[in-house]
Amino acid sequence: MSIVITLPDGSKREYPQPVTVAEVAASIGAGLAKAALAGRVDGRLVDTSHLVGQDAQLAIVTDKDADGLEVIRHSTAHLLAYAVKDLFPEAQVTIGPVIDNGFYYDFAYTRPFTPEDLAAIEKRMAELAKKDFPVTREVVARDEAVKFFTGLGEHYKAELIAAIPQGEDVSLYREGDFVDLCRGPHVPSTGKLKVFKLMKVAGAYWRGDSKNAMLQRVYGTAWAKKEDLDAYLHMLEEAEKRDHRKLGRQLDLFHLQEEAPGMVFWHPHGWTVWQEIEQYMRQVYRDNGYQEVRCPQILERTLWEKSGHWEHYHEHMFTTESEKRDYAVKPMNCPGHVQIFNMGIRSYRDLPLRYGEFGSCHRNEPSGALHGVMRVRGFTQDDGHIFCTEDQIQQEVTAFNDLVRQVYADFGFTEVAVKLALRPDSRVGEDASWDKAENALRASLSASGLAWEELPGEGAFYGPKIEFHIKDAIGRSWQCGTVQVDFSMPQRLGAEFVGEDNTRHTPVMLHRAILGSLERFIGILIENHAGAFPLWLSPVQIVVMNISEAQADYAIEVTQLLQKAGLRAESDLRGEKINYKIREHSLLKRPYIVVVGDKEKAAGLVALRARGNQDLGQMSPQALVEHLLNEKSSKRGTVIAI
Repeated sequence: MSIVITLPDGSKREYPQPVTVAEVAASIGAGLAKAALAGRVDGRLVDTSHLVGQDAQLAIVTDKDADGLEVIRHSTAHLLAYAVKDLFPEAQVTIGPVIDNGFYYDFAYTRPFTPEDLAAIEKRMAELAKKDFPVTREVVARDEAVKFFTGLGEHYKAELIAAIPQGEDVSLYREGDFVDLCRGPHVPSTGKLKVFKLMKVAGAYWRGDSKNAMLQRVYGTAWAKKEDLDAYLHMLEEAEKRDHRKLGRQLDLFHLQEEAPGMVFWHPHGWTVWQEIEQYMRQVYRDNGYQEVRCPQILERTLWEKSGHWEHYHEHMFTTESEKRDYAVKPMNCPGHVQIFNMGIRSYRDLPLRYGEFGSCHRNEPSGALHGVMRVRGFTQDDGHIFCTEDQIQQEVTAFNDLVRQVYADFGFTEVAVKLALRPDSRVGEDASWDKAENALRASLSASGLAWEELPGEGAFYGPKIEFHIKDAIGRSWQCGTVQVDFSMPQRLGAEFVGEDNTRHTPVMLHRAILGSLERFIGILIENHAGAFPLWLSPVQIVVMNISEAQADYAIEVTQLLQKAGLRAESDLRGEKINYKIREHSLLKRPYIVVVGDKEKAAGLVALRARGNQDLGQMSPQALVEHLLNEKSSKRGTVIAI
């Protein structure tokens, strides 16, 4: 019986007997055969050695495909394990998954790996790659695999395999003298792995449990081309310069300390940035029909049980007890907003009803996951909830889709990717409700003219969500805004309205945030602008400085004029040399500096300098005020290259 293979362009090829992916590639052309890394058969990613035994759709995967890059990274993780075992035979291997931009592999070893060890491992990886060992797959019985790895002293691998149900087969991959447990797929030979670099070593608990042994996690990156690796390393250099934690200290914005892990101490300048953002978002609320509310920080356990949080989110909640009652600090604002909705009789005429809150939340994040203000335990959301009918979902979500992109543009973010996160395994509500919710979001995205990527299993436990991912100045993507359709929580918490038919109905609840966590968004802004905020966000917008004591009174006069106009102006009247003062405030990334000397004082003018050592010449104080207010009102700011 012949086999018909349908290629991505719709063309068909017929083969007299079962055929491997590699053989199909070879039949198309020698170039494709050489470039083939894997195949996708009827949607499933497989090795090039995979035998196609019936009619199928087949795509040959090369390093030009996203799948190809993932296979390269996956295979490089195993090459890392091979090199470690070659250099340190007593080390035990565990797992090595692909992550964003690279991979890692966890090892158990008697001592910490040093930077010198890392260099030696990377060198050995390159040597093993050059040997171009074939990477072959074999299937063995579970018990046989346990016995095999136990015999090698690989107790972690044996434990992993023992957790596989009895009777299931296990796939092993062999390259040279190294054998590893893996589902694959892998590149056909190690010679395909040419562009990689080991980045760092960190601690990691076995299976992510602090009760288990501490392992060593070696991180690496792998790419199809050297220029891609170079670009990535350059991006990391830029990211290091823009690290919000360093800039937070340098610019006196905030600090963190061990006594309050994952909580932020905002300094005056940092709180100024915060307030600017909050007031801006407050105006967005007002302009778009939201009523601002405020809910308690701590709510009793029974409410969290009704909402579903106690069952599905309990591990992330801070809990306490008082007077024999259990309480939880709120990780989300939504149950509180439902309580406000429930106060009084609601009519269909009241809908859509939009509540907004700058709600302070706390989540019990693992200490190892905390990262400056990007990942915290205490945070504030620009949180909002819309109570509406099913017929109103699409128009509300479509309006939100437009609004969120307008807000991002004001902050200087114009590249926005959209993703649709679908039902997770752990969830509340009936499948029929999830179907309705997911389809409503798809319809609203189509109505907004937006392209989107779907993320199966990544929705919230109470509903699917649209995610908005913004791209920063150095090409990194950050997920910020979300909108979620929730049929479940209003019902669980007894929310009702009187419909046009004079009977009671449960409203649909739309959970939405634009910036997400304000703490995290400020961190993103700091790194995007390298601390050089646009004028409207800058904690100090302009500094007025005198050349000598003789102009001090005029400098104060100019400063007061700027302050009365609503600008955040400071004066620097110290007796330091003017170049010293200019340099100091330039390092603090002030948008503008005004210098006044005898000539400026006599003529009633100021000399203006902009960030980046730009000399804007002389102008009157009144013209300066007008210039700054015009720029401030435009919101947008130029991202400064560093």
